[in-house]
Amino acid sequence: MTVLAHRVDTLTRDALAVLQPGFEGTTAPDWLLRQVAEGLTAVGLFGRNIASPEQLAALTAQLRAEREDVLVAIDEEGGDVTRLEVRGGSSFPGNLALGAVDDTDLTREVARELGRRLAECGVNLNWAPSADVNSNPDNPVIGVRSFGADTHLAARHTAAYVEGLQAAGVAACTKHFPGHGDTNVDSHHALPRIDVDLDTLQARELVPFRAAIEAGTKAVMSAHILVPALDPTRPATLSPQILTGLLRKELGYEGLIVTDGMEMNAIAGTYGIERGSVLAVAAGADAICVGGGLADEATVLRLRDALVAAVREGTLPEERLAEAAARVRALGEWTLLQTPSGGTPRARPDARPEGSRGSGIGLEAARRAVTVTGTGGPLTAAPYVATLAPVANIAVGDETPWGLAAELAALLPGTASGVYPEGASAADVLAAAGGRTVVAVVRDAHRHPWMTEVLDALVAARGDTVVVEMGLPRAAARGRLYVATHGASPVCGRAAAEALTAP
Repeated sequence: MTVLAHRVDTLTRDALAVLQPGFEGTTAPDWLLRQVAEGLTAVGLFGRNIASPEQLAALTAQLRAEREDVLVAIDEEGGDVTRLEVRGGSSFPGNLALGAVDDTDLTREVARELGRRLAECGVNLNWAPSADVNSNPDNPVIGVRSFGADTHLAARHTAAYVEGLQAAGVAACTKHFPGHGDTNVDSHHALPRIDVDLDTLQARELVPFRAAIEAGTKAVMSAHILVPALDPTRPATLSPQILTGLLRKELGYEGLIVTDGMEMNAIAGTYGIERGSVLAVAAGADAICVGGGLADEATVLRLRDALVAAVREGTLPEERLAEAAARVRALGEWTLLQTPSGGTPRARPDARPEGSRGSGIGLEAARRAVTVTGTGGPLTAAPYVATLAPVANIAVGDETPWGLAAELAALLPGTASGVYPEGASAADVLAAAGGRTVVAVVRDAHRHPWMTEVLDALVAARGDTVVVEMGLPRAAARGRLYVATHGASPVCGRAAAEALTAP
């Protein structure tokens, strides 16, 4: 091989190595296996790729047959954001519930058990936890994904989560640097702007990331947010000042930097994914996450070729691309040295997370997170459960079930239910409920005036109405009983159902 051919081959392999693409289907398509063989070092999994633990284990084994150290990444936060249990809902409560309990040993144990399940299915990189301090209660995309609005609480639970997850042999990817909590814009749709000064950033947003770095997080994910105090022109994902200057030099972080999804409109709609990917690597990112909506070989080849062309044109230093690729491969090598908790072989074909100890620790955490306000007694007759349903954000998705109806029906047979979107009225609910007690279930009622209107009318018409908040409990407590679950996964619903029926 000539020197030029070797250099071209090296550039191509390095460009492939920094990509973390998604794909369609529950088996690895031929194009993906071919690209892994040619140098692709990571793939990203989404709900569309997962049908069962056994299927997932077989899928990851397919990938490892091509490359033993391939990074198989997933967005598995537990709680509202789940891919492993996308069709049935998570067996674990999310971060807000863990923060509400405020027991770091519990958080560490939940993360370790969640990591054990992932490792058992062959997943070795988790795009979690969210270290964002949810200082803005109107935040449409973080909310219950944050441990809370208290900086130091978020920091200690972020560190505990990282420790628990990595104890199971799964690399943590702490997100969304430098902090996505103080925004009222969803970066899936537009570019959020964080207008706070440097002192506030240091005292609030950066504290949980410092804790994660100290805890040894193997990866950090950048946020598609504009922070003028750090860089007035480029979002964090594309900013040398933020990724290299702040994260690398000031905070001393030496691990993998991963971008948030480059197809999100905050980047794709302003820079395009090709130019955005080049700018991100040049700024200091090591891995390009793409594939939530773009999941084909053409996208991979476009990004690969854009990176190679940028090196040849001199807009991306060859050394920077090589450094990024080396960090990706180093993390892959780290995963080979890990043994999942309990010595379980990676990608065990008969992996069955359901019914494992995780059900116990997840439900325990959900029970401890529930709070009940009011003086009314428990429900003794089958009620009518009215779910006031907002449009789900993209991170959560609308295919994962949530709510209380099924869990309450299991304890009070004959329970009836209905789902009410924006535009529904209290009269609609009351007509369906008849003489039954109404249990109104909401999610972030404080962000949705129509929910507040319906709740007020229900409580005024029926003094025995029960309200269950499964998002951020920011609205005023109302109803005979007011229950806050701090999350909407099935275990949160079961914990609420138990609290409403306990004598």
